[in-house]
Amino acid sequence: MSQALDLLRDLIRCKSVTPANDGALEILQDFLTPLGFECQIVTFDGDGSYPVNNLFATRNRGGRHLLFAGHTDVVPVGDEAAWTHDPFGAEEVDGVMWGRGAVDMKSGVAAFCAALPELVDSGEADNGTISLLITGDEESDAVNGTVKTLQWAKEQGHQFDFGLVGEPSSAEEFGDVVKIGRRGSLSFTITVAGEQGHVAYPHKANNPIPVLSKIAAQLSSEPLDEGNENFQATNLELVTIDVGNSASNVIPASGRMSGNIRFNDLWDAFKLEYWLGQQILKVPANGCDIELKIHHPVSRSFVSNESKDVDLLIETVKKHANITPERSTGGGTSDARFIADYCPVAEFGLVGKSMHQVDEHVPTAMVDRLQAVYTDYVRAFLDQKS
Repeated sequence: MSQALDLLRDLIRCKSVTPANDGALEILQDFLTPLGFECQIVTFDGDGSYPVNNLFATRNRGGRHLLFAGHTDVVPVGDEAAWTHDPFGAEEVDGVMWGRGAVDMKSGVAAFCAALPELVDSGEADNGTISLLITGDEESDAVNGTVKTLQWAKEQGHQFDFGLVGEPSSAEEFGDVVKIGRRGSLSFTITVAGEQGHVAYPHKANNPIPVLSKIAAQLSSEPLDEGNENFQATNLELVTIDVGNSASNVIPASGRMSGNIRFNDLWDAFKLEYWLGQQILKVPANGCDIELKIHHPVSRSFVSNESKDVDLLIETVKKHANITPERSTGGGTSDARFIADYCPVAEFGLVGKSMHQVDEHVPTAMVDRLQAVYTDYVRAFLDQKS
Protein backbone atom coordinates (compact mmCIF):
# COMPACT_ATOMS: atom_id res chain seq x y z
CA MET A 1 0.00 0.00 0.00
CA SER A 2 1.02 3.65 -0.40
CA GLN A 3 2.39 5.63 2.50
CA ALA A 4 -0.95 7.43 2.88
CA LEU A 5 -2.84 4.14 3.07
CA ASP A 6 -0.36 2.66 5.53
CA LEU A 7 -0.86 5.65 7.77
CA LEU A 8 -4.64 5.63 7.32
CA ARG A 9 -4.79 1.95 8.27
CA ASP A 10 -2.86 2.63 11.49
CA LEU A 11 -5.10 5.58 12.36
CA ILE A 12 -8.37 3.71 11.76
CA ARG A 13 -7.19 0.98 14.13
CA CYS A 14 -7.06 3.56 16.92
CA LYS A 15 -10.41 3.58 18.72
CA SER A 16 -10.35 7.35 19.01
CA VAL A 17 -14.03 8.08 19.65
CA THR A 18 -14.20 11.65 20.99
CA PRO A 19 -12.36 12.51 23.20
CA ALA A 20 -10.28 9.32 23.29
CA ASN A 21 -6.90 9.39 21.53
CA ASP A 22 -5.89 5.71 21.72
CA GLY A 23 -2.46 6.46 20.27
CA ALA A 24 -3.57 8.27 17.10
CA LEU A 25 -1.66 11.47 17.81
CA GLU A 26 1.46 9.53 18.75
CA ILE A 27 1.34 7.73 15.40
CA LEU A 28 1.38 11.09 13.64
CA GLN A 29 4.11 12.42 15.91
CA ASP A 30 6.32 9.41 15.12
CA PHE A 31 5.71 9.96 11.40
CA LEU A 32 6.41 13.70 11.39
CA THR A 33 9.39 13.93 13.74
CA PRO A 34 11.90 12.29 11.34
CA LEU A 35 10.77 14.80 8.69
CA GLY A 36 12.07 17.66 10.83
CA PHE A 37 8.82 18.63 12.53
CA GLU A 38 8.85 19.82 16.12
CA CYS A 39 5.86 18.04 17.64
CA GLN A 40 4.02 18.86 20.84
CA ILE A 41 0.97 17.14 22.23
CA VAL A 42 -0.85 19.79 24.27
CA THR A 43 -3.78 19.03 26.54
CA PHE A 44 -6.52 21.48 27.43
CA ASP A 45 -9.47 21.08 29.81
CA GLY A 46 -12.08 23.09 31.66
CA ASP A 47 -14.88 25.38 30.47
CA GLY A 48 -17.46 22.70 31.19
CA SER A 49 -15.90 20.12 28.87
CA TYR A 50 -13.59 17.13 29.06
CA PRO A 51 -9.76 17.15 28.67
CA VAL A 52 -8.56 16.91 25.05
CA ASN A 53 -5.18 15.97 23.58
CA ASN A 54 -4.10 17.99 20.53
CA LEU A 55 -1.04 17.72 18.31
CA PHE A 56 0.75 20.80 17.04
CA ALA A 57 3.63 20.03 14.67
CA THR A 58 5.69 22.67 12.92
CA ARG A 59 8.63 22.72 10.53
CA ASN A 60 9.83 26.32 10.71
CA ARG A 61 11.93 27.49 7.78
CA GLY A 62 10.66 31.08 7.65
CA GLY A 63 8.80 32.30 4.58
CA ARG A 64 5.09 31.72 4.05
CA HIS A 65 3.35 29.72 6.75
CA LEU A 66 0.77 27.07 5.81
CA LEU A 67 -1.40 25.55 8.51
CA PHE A 68 -3.04 22.19 7.87
CA ALA A 69 -5.84 21.33 10.30
CA GLY A 70 -7.71 18.12 10.92
CA HIS A 71 -8.93 15.73 13.58
CA THR A 72 -8.38 12.12 14.54
CA ASP A 73 -11.45 11.80 16.76
CA VAL A 74 -14.42 9.96 15.31
CA VAL A 75 -18.11 9.55 16.09
CA PRO A 76 -19.32 6.36 17.82
CA VAL A 77 -19.87 3.30 15.62
CA GLY A 78 -23.43 2.74 16.82
CA ASP A 79 -24.61 -0.86 16.51
CA GLU A 80 -21.35 -2.67 15.78
CA ALA A 81 -23.30 -5.78 14.73
CA ALA A 82 -24.71 -3.79 11.81
CA TRP A 83 -21.24 -3.34 10.30
CA THR A 84 -20.12 -5.79 7.66
CA HIS A 85 -16.48 -4.97 8.47
CA ASP A 86 -14.79 -4.37 11.82
CA PRO A 87 -15.22 -0.60 12.36
CA PHE A 88 -11.67 -0.41 13.72
CA GLY A 89 -10.16 -3.12 11.54
CA ALA A 90 -9.13 -1.01 8.53
CA GLU A 91 -9.84 -3.94 6.24
CA GLU A 92 -9.02 -3.41 2.57
CA VAL A 93 -11.19 -5.30 0.11
CA ASP A 94 -11.25 -4.76 -3.66
CA GLY A 95 -9.70 -1.31 -3.49
CA VAL A 96 -11.81 -0.04 -0.60
CA MET A 97 -10.74 0.55 3.00
CA TRP A 98 -13.40 0.15 5.68
CA GLY A 99 -13.63 1.64 9.14
CA ARG A 100 -14.79 4.50 11.30
CA GLY A 101 -12.94 7.64 10.27
CA ALA A 102 -12.03 6.33 6.82
CA VAL A 103 -13.68 9.42 5.33
CA ASP A 104 -14.18 11.78 8.27
CA MET A 105 -11.37 12.51 8.49
CA LYS A 106 -8.42 10.24 9.17
CA SER A 107 -8.03 9.96 5.40
CA GLY A 108 -7.41 13.69 5.06
CA VAL A 109 -4.85 13.67 7.87
CA ALA A 110 -3.06 10.63 6.44
CA ALA A 111 -2.99 12.06 2.91
CA PHE A 112 -1.53 15.37 4.03
CA CYS A 113 1.14 13.77 6.19
CA ALA A 114 2.06 11.37 3.37
CA ALA A 115 2.42 14.35 1.01
CA LEU A 116 5.31 15.74 3.04
CA PRO A 117 8.23 13.27 2.67
CA GLU A 118 8.59 13.98 -1.06
CA LEU A 119 8.77 17.72 -0.38
CA VAL A 120 11.26 17.27 2.45
CA ASP A 121 13.49 14.98 0.38
CA SER A 122 13.51 17.41 -2.56
CA GLY A 123 14.25 20.39 -0.34
CA GLU A 124 11.05 22.16 -1.45
CA ALA A 125 9.68 22.05 2.09
CA ASP A 126 12.52 24.40 3.08
CA ASN A 127 10.91 27.22 1.07
CA GLY A 128 8.55 28.06 3.91
CA THR A 129 6.94 26.90 7.14
CA ILE A 130 4.47 24.04 7.44
CA SER A 131 2.40 23.38 10.55
CA LEU A 132 -0.24 20.81 11.42
CA LEU A 133 -2.93 21.19 14.07
CA ILE A 134 -4.63 17.86 14.73
CA THR A 135 -7.30 17.83 17.42
CA GLY A 136 -9.15 15.08 19.25
CA ASP A 137 -12.32 17.11 19.73
CA GLU A 138 -13.92 18.14 16.45
CA GLU A 139 -16.86 15.74 16.49
CA SER A 140 -18.30 16.79 19.85
CA ASP A 141 -17.89 19.81 22.17
CA ALA A 142 -15.03 21.49 20.24
CA VAL A 143 -14.18 23.42 23.42
CA ASN A 144 -10.70 22.18 24.34
CA GLY A 145 -9.48 21.38 20.83
CA THR A 146 -8.68 23.60 17.88
CA VAL A 147 -9.82 26.89 19.40
CA LYS A 148 -7.52 26.61 22.41
CA THR A 149 -4.63 25.15 20.44
CA LEU A 150 -4.77 28.13 18.10
CA GLN A 151 -4.68 30.49 21.07
CA TRP A 152 -1.71 28.58 22.46
CA ALA A 153 0.09 28.64 19.09
CA LYS A 154 -0.40 32.41 18.84
CA GLU A 155 1.15 32.79 22.29
CA GLN A 156 4.12 30.76 21.02
CA GLY A 157 4.58 33.35 18.26
CA HIS A 158 3.06 31.45 15.31
CA GLN A 159 1.41 33.49 12.56
CA PHE A 160 -0.29 31.74 9.66
CA ASP A 161 -0.75 32.93 6.08
CA PHE A 162 -3.37 30.35 5.12
CA GLY A 163 -5.25 27.44 6.63
CA LEU A 164 -6.19 24.23 4.79
CA VAL A 165 -8.65 21.88 6.48
CA GLY A 166 -8.84 18.30 5.22
CA GLU A 167 -12.53 17.71 5.84
CA PRO A 168 -14.37 15.62 3.20
CA SER A 169 -15.60 18.55 1.14
CA SER A 170 -16.29 16.81 -2.18
CA ALA A 171 -19.98 16.14 -2.73
CA GLU A 172 -20.62 13.72 -5.61
CA GLU A 173 -17.18 13.22 -7.17
CA PHE A 174 -13.63 13.93 -6.15
CA GLY A 175 -12.79 17.59 -6.57
CA ASP A 176 -16.26 18.96 -7.28
CA VAL A 177 -16.36 21.24 -4.21
CA VAL A 178 -13.92 23.39 -2.28
CA LYS A 179 -15.35 24.97 0.85
CA ILE A 180 -14.35 28.63 0.93
CA GLY A 181 -16.48 29.51 3.94
CA ARG A 182 -19.17 28.34 6.30
CA ARG A 183 -22.41 29.69 7.62
CA GLY A 184 -22.57 30.67 11.25
CA SER A 185 -24.63 28.73 13.77
CA LEU A 186 -26.67 30.15 16.65
CA SER A 187 -28.86 28.06 18.94
CA PHE A 188 -31.54 29.57 21.17
CA THR A 189 -34.28 28.70 23.64
CA ILE A 190 -37.47 30.65 24.30
CA THR A 191 -39.36 29.98 27.53
CA VAL A 192 -42.94 31.15 28.09
CA ALA A 193 -44.14 31.01 31.70
CA GLY A 194 -47.87 31.19 32.49
CA GLU A 195 -49.81 29.79 35.42
CA GLN A 196 -50.70 26.16 35.99
CA GLY A 197 -54.29 25.16 36.60
CA HIS A 198 -57.16 22.76 35.93
CA VAL A 199 -58.47 22.68 32.37
CA ALA A 200 -62.02 22.99 33.75
CA TYR A 201 -61.14 26.33 35.36
CA PRO A 202 -59.16 28.19 32.71
CA HIS A 203 -59.98 31.56 34.31
CA LYS A 204 -57.84 30.51 37.29
CA ALA A 205 -54.83 29.72 35.09
CA ASN A 206 -52.85 31.25 32.24
CA ASN A 207 -52.01 28.84 29.46
CA PRO A 208 -48.55 29.53 27.91
CA ILE A 209 -49.13 27.27 24.91
CA PRO A 210 -51.07 29.74 22.70
CA VAL A 211 -48.34 32.34 23.19
CA LEU A 212 -45.63 29.78 22.54
CA SER A 213 -47.32 28.56 19.38
CA LYS A 214 -47.78 32.09 18.04
CA ILE A 215 -44.10 32.86 18.62
CA ALA A 216 -43.24 29.65 16.76
CA ALA A 217 -45.46 30.70 13.85
CA GLN A 218 -43.95 34.19 13.80
CA LEU A 219 -40.38 32.88 13.73
CA SER A 220 -41.20 30.35 11.02
CA SER A 221 -42.93 32.84 8.74
CA GLU A 222 -40.49 35.76 8.82
CA PRO A 223 -37.54 35.38 6.40
CA LEU A 224 -34.27 36.83 7.62
CA ASP A 225 -32.72 37.59 4.22
CA GLU A 226 -32.47 36.36 0.62
CA GLY A 227 -28.79 35.40 0.69
CA ASN A 228 -25.97 37.04 -1.26
CA GLU A 229 -23.25 36.21 -3.77
CA ASN A 230 -21.34 34.03 -1.29
CA PHE A 231 -24.10 32.50 0.83
CA GLN A 232 -27.55 31.04 0.61
CA ALA A 233 -30.37 32.63 2.60
CA THR A 234 -30.15 32.52 6.38
CA ASN A 235 -32.31 29.70 7.72
CA LEU A 236 -34.12 29.31 11.06
CA GLU A 237 -35.37 25.90 12.15
CA LEU A 238 -37.34 25.11 15.30
CA VAL A 239 -36.19 21.75 16.63
CA THR A 240 -38.34 21.17 19.71
CA ILE A 241 -41.42 22.52 21.50
CA ASP A 242 -42.12 21.05 24.92
CA VAL A 243 -44.29 21.75 27.96
CA GLY A 244 -43.34 18.67 29.98
CA ASN A 245 -46.97 17.83 30.62
CA SER A 246 -48.20 14.23 30.69
CA ALA A 247 -51.67 15.00 32.07
CA SER A 248 -54.70 15.73 29.89
CA ASN A 249 -56.52 17.79 32.51
CA VAL A 250 -53.75 20.20 33.52
CA ILE A 251 -52.86 23.54 31.96
CA PRO A 252 -49.06 23.61 32.05
CA ALA A 253 -47.13 26.24 33.96
CA SER A 254 -44.64 26.89 31.20
CA GLY A 255 -43.41 25.77 27.84
CA ARG A 256 -40.28 26.18 25.85
CA MET A 257 -39.01 25.89 22.31
CA SER A 258 -35.51 25.54 20.93
CA GLY A 259 -34.19 26.42 17.53
CA ASN A 260 -31.10 26.98 15.44
CA ILE A 261 -30.20 29.66 12.91
CA ARG A 262 -27.65 28.96 10.18
CA PHE A 263 -26.68 32.44 9.08
CA ASN A 264 -24.65 34.12 6.38
CA ASP A 265 -22.23 37.02 6.67
CA LEU A 266 -25.05 39.58 6.81
CA TRP A 267 -25.55 38.63 10.45
CA ASP A 268 -23.70 38.19 13.73
CA ALA A 269 -24.78 37.04 17.20
CA PHE A 270 -25.77 40.53 18.36
CA LYS A 271 -27.94 41.24 15.30
CA LEU A 272 -29.64 37.85 15.49
CA GLU A 273 -30.42 38.22 19.19
CA TYR A 274 -32.00 41.61 18.45
CA TRP A 275 -33.99 40.15 15.52
CA LEU A 276 -35.30 37.31 17.69
CA GLY A 277 -36.34 39.78 20.35
CA GLN A 278 -38.20 41.89 17.81
CA GLN A 279 -40.12 38.87 16.52
CA ILE A 280 -41.10 37.90 20.05
CA LEU A 281 -42.41 41.42 20.71
CA LYS A 282 -44.80 41.08 17.78
CA VAL A 283 -46.72 38.41 19.70
CA PRO A 284 -49.01 39.54 22.60
CA ALA A 285 -47.69 38.04 25.84
CA ASN A 286 -51.18 37.75 27.42
CA GLY A 287 -49.72 38.07 30.89
CA CYS A 288 -47.02 35.44 30.37
CA ASP A 289 -43.35 35.97 31.07
CA ILE A 290 -41.13 35.35 28.04
CA GLU A 291 -37.39 34.70 28.21
CA LEU A 292 -34.96 34.39 25.29
CA LYS A 293 -31.67 32.58 25.88
CA ILE A 294 -28.84 32.48 23.33
CA HIS A 295 -26.57 29.45 23.72
CA HIS A 296 -22.90 30.35 23.55
CA PRO A 297 -20.48 30.02 21.92
CA VAL A 298 -22.03 31.16 18.64
CA SER A 299 -20.18 30.00 15.53
CA ARG A 300 -19.63 32.96 13.24
CA SER A 301 -19.88 32.90 9.46
CA PHE A 302 -16.79 33.46 7.34
CA VAL A 303 -15.71 33.46 3.71
CA SER A 304 -12.25 33.45 2.11
CA ASN A 305 -13.34 34.11 -1.46
CA GLU A 306 -10.81 36.86 -2.18
CA SER A 307 -7.73 34.89 -1.10
CA LYS A 308 -5.06 34.14 -3.72
CA ASP A 309 -4.37 30.92 -1.82
CA VAL A 310 -7.96 29.80 -2.42
CA ASP A 311 -7.46 30.47 -6.12
CA LEU A 312 -4.30 28.38 -6.02
CA LEU A 313 -6.17 25.55 -4.30
CA ILE A 314 -8.92 25.67 -6.95
CA GLU A 315 -6.33 25.42 -9.74
CA THR A 316 -4.49 22.56 -8.02
CA VAL A 317 -7.69 20.55 -7.52
CA LYS A 318 -8.74 21.23 -11.12
CA LYS A 319 -5.41 19.86 -12.36
CA HIS A 320 -5.92 16.53 -10.58
CA ALA A 321 -9.70 16.15 -10.82
CA ASN A 322 -10.16 17.47 -14.35
CA ILE A 323 -13.14 19.52 -13.19
CA THR A 324 -13.45 23.04 -11.82
CA PRO A 325 -14.51 22.86 -8.18
CA GLU A 326 -17.53 24.80 -6.97
CA ARG A 327 -16.70 27.40 -4.35
CA SER A 328 -19.16 26.47 -1.62
CA THR A 329 -20.19 27.86 1.75
CA GLY A 330 -22.92 25.29 2.35
CA GLY A 331 -23.20 22.53 4.89
CA GLY A 332 -22.64 22.55 8.62
CA THR A 333 -19.80 23.93 10.69
CA SER A 334 -16.21 22.76 11.06
CA ASP A 335 -13.08 23.81 12.92
CA ALA A 336 -12.34 26.12 9.98
CA ARG A 337 -14.52 28.63 11.81
CA PHE A 338 -11.82 28.96 14.46
CA ILE A 339 -8.97 29.25 11.97
CA ALA A 340 -10.80 32.07 10.17
CA ASP A 341 -10.00 34.31 13.15
CA TYR A 342 -6.28 33.96 12.35
CA CYS A 343 -5.98 33.72 8.56
CA PRO A 344 -7.94 32.92 5.38
CA VAL A 345 -8.98 29.26 5.32
CA ALA A 346 -10.50 26.73 2.94
CA GLU A 347 -11.43 23.05 3.09
CA PHE A 348 -10.72 20.32 0.62
CA GLY A 349 -10.95 16.57 0.98
CA LEU A 350 -12.61 13.37 -0.17
CA VAL A 351 -16.20 12.62 -1.13
CA GLY A 352 -18.02 12.48 2.17
CA LYS A 353 -21.03 10.31 1.40
CA SER A 354 -20.31 7.55 3.94
CA MET A 355 -19.12 9.73 6.82
CA HIS A 356 -20.80 8.96 10.16
CA GLN A 357 -22.61 6.01 8.58
CA VAL A 358 -22.48 2.31 9.32
CA ASP A 359 -19.77 0.76 7.11
CA GLU A 360 -17.91 4.03 6.57
CA HIS A 361 -15.40 3.42 3.78
CA VAL A 362 -13.13 5.07 1.24
CA PRO A 363 -11.78 4.01 -2.17
CA THR A 364 -8.04 3.65 -1.72
CA ALA A 365 -7.32 5.27 -5.09
CA MET A 366 -9.10 8.42 -3.89
CA VAL A 367 -6.80 8.68 -0.88
CA ASP A 368 -3.80 8.56 -3.21
CA ARG A 369 -5.37 11.28 -5.39
CA LEU A 370 -5.86 13.45 -2.33
CA GLN A 371 -2.23 12.98 -1.37
CA ALA A 372 -1.19 14.14 -4.85
CA VAL A 373 -3.34 17.28 -4.56
CA TYR A 374 -1.85 18.13 -1.18
CA THR A 375 1.71 17.56 -2.42
CA ASP A 376 1.25 19.89 -5.37
CA TYR A 377 -0.58 22.48 -3.31
CA VAL A 378 2.06 22.66 -0.58
CA ARG A 379 4.78 22.89 -3.24
CA ALA A 380 3.03 25.75 -5.03
CA PHE A 381 2.05 27.53 -1.80
CA LEU A 382 5.60 27.60 -0.45
CA ASP A 383 6.93 28.75 -3.80
CA GLN A 384 4.79 31.88 -3.74
CA LYS A 385 6.11 35.13 -2.36
CA SER A 386 4.46 36.83 0.58
